[in-house]
Amino acid sequence: MTGVHQSPAIELRNLHKSFGLAKIIQGVDLAIHQQERHAIIGPNGAGKSTLFNLVTGKYVPTTGGVYLHGQNVSGKKPYQVNRMGLSRSFQITNIFARMTVFENIRCGLLWSMGFRYSFWNLVNRQRKLTDRVDEILQQINLLARRDELAGVLTYAEQRALEIGITIAGGANIIMLDEPTAGMSASETSYMVDLIRKVTEDKTLIIVEHDMGVVFDLADRISVLVYGEIIATDEPQKVRESSAVQEAYLGSAVEEAG
Repeated sequence: MTGVHQSPAIELRNLHKSFGLAKIIQGVDLAIHQQERHAIIGPNGAGKSTLFNLVTGKYVPTTGGVYLHGQNVSGKKPYQVNRMGLSRSFQITNIFARMTVFENIRCGLLWSMGFRYSFWNLVNRQRKLTDRVDEILQQINLLARRDELAGVLTYAEQRALEIGITIAGGANIIMLDEPTAGMSASETSYMVDLIRKVTEDKTLIIVEHDMGVVFDLADRISVLVYGEIIATDEPQKVRESSAVQEAYLGSAVEEAG
């Protein structure tokens, strides 16, 4: 992990989010270092997805701020946050099922490679764009499936494709929401290796329920319970924390170990 003496990749300052009378996020303060792999864990209903949505611009904070490389992005639209270098995946696979694998990745590349709204600029003729798509497909182990419809891929392959779309725009902060949910042990192992490879030299923020994945990937872990972070530390210290075990981990820590 690097970047400890630089401004954080993401900083949350006294962040609150309420929906009517329901207080979901309650005063979260968190700094995530550049090129850090940071996991956010917690029980169902803790507010993890809400926190993700606040960082990525889907929700506007009730109070407090979200800072990306030192710049306040609270209230910015998701596409604006994305163009500032942050990209995310979702709990539910979010791909274009009726487009080819190749076309899915190409869509993720268009803006970052300078292709705007142009009727005379035919993307099929752009060799540089095609080469970059193939590079990403090679990276996510889907080059052999490039011309197949995304909807016929296996579940694990679709998740890999979504990660490919996530990294296609060149973002330096990658947020993954439960990337191994519903996977077998072998698929999970494959996905962990893939995530480690594609996020090298990037900042990774991951929400994940599989403690084996969390302890395998994360440099630091934050534990969110009822909208508040009760601990942020290195994996081993989180594993040993009696407060964390009581609030969330319990026997899952022993199983992961």
